[in-house]
Amino acid sequence: MFSRLSKITLVFIIASNLSIVAVNNLVDYSSNYLFVKNVLSMDTTFPDNQLMNRAITSPVLWDVFYITIIIWEFTIAIFCWIGIIKLLIKLKSTPEEFDKAKTSSIIGLTMCALLFGFAFITIAGEWFLMWQSQTWNGESAALKLFMMSGISLIYLNMKE
Repeated sequence: MFSRLSKITLVFIIASNLSIVAVNNLVDYSSNYLFVKNVLSMDTTFPDNQLMNRAITSPVLWDVFYITIIIWEFTIAIFCWIGIIKLLIKLKSTPEEFDKAKTSSIIGLTMCALLFGFAFITIAGEWFLMWQSQTWNGESAALKLFMMSGISLIYLNMKE
């Protein structure tokens, strides 16, 4: 029972975090919009950067990217919350039934790993060279969420 509750707790942490992040991004749209704008435009990368042809300087595309991120964050949170409910319903059931109830949580955690591991660390960090920015480098924060979701995903999938 304690093992199951600890798995649910880890999904709860991700669900809570992404819920707050998504709501914050809606309520205070401009704060993280500046982050997206500056990363995509690559305006704080190293001088004479030979990869500036990758920069996106269209405000419309900045909005598209940012709105996509916010929708992705809400979707992660929704899948995790649904997963938590399903896991709590099956808390005292057989291991097989509890395993079947993990699907929504697994989807949410995988989407979280994709957002922070692929979209932020790989695309923003490497393609748009976010790592070069002293001001707009979000790799450390992204790595934390990537690791949290990855560890949660591994633990959730462990058999009893």
